[in-house]
Amino acid sequence: MGGGVLLALGGHEASLLAMLHSSSRSAKWRINSNRLDVYKVAGKVFLIVTDDPDEQIITVKCDPEHARALEHRFASIAPGRYLDKRHWISLGPGPGITERLTIDAVEDSYDLVAERLPRRDRPGAR
Repeated sequence: MGGGVLLALGGHEASLLAMLHSSSRSAKWRINSNRLDVYKVAGKVFLIVTDDPDEQIITVKCDPEHARALEHRFASIAPGRYLDKRHWISLGPGPGITERLTIDAVEDSYDLVAERLPRRDRPGAR
């Protein structure tokens, strides 16, 4: 994912999701002609990855204020596709979109979703 190019987590998808131990990948969704890989924690979506090599984006949950700041800072970050545009952002390839930024966005999304789950459903709950 170097060189400012996001490749739908560019092969880091499996290692990232291994860190997020309670996530699961659901069956592919289809919206219009787009195929999407959807990742969930305790049944709640935290990551959507396009399955189209011509349009490589990820969509993650984000704090609204932080989302607006990212959208102003990076041309290839926009309000989230397919979901509530206030709480979701989509990241595509472009200047400044690094592996670290992408991983941070996915981890933050996971945390936002997990912390809103009932205590009994949170990862690591007994």
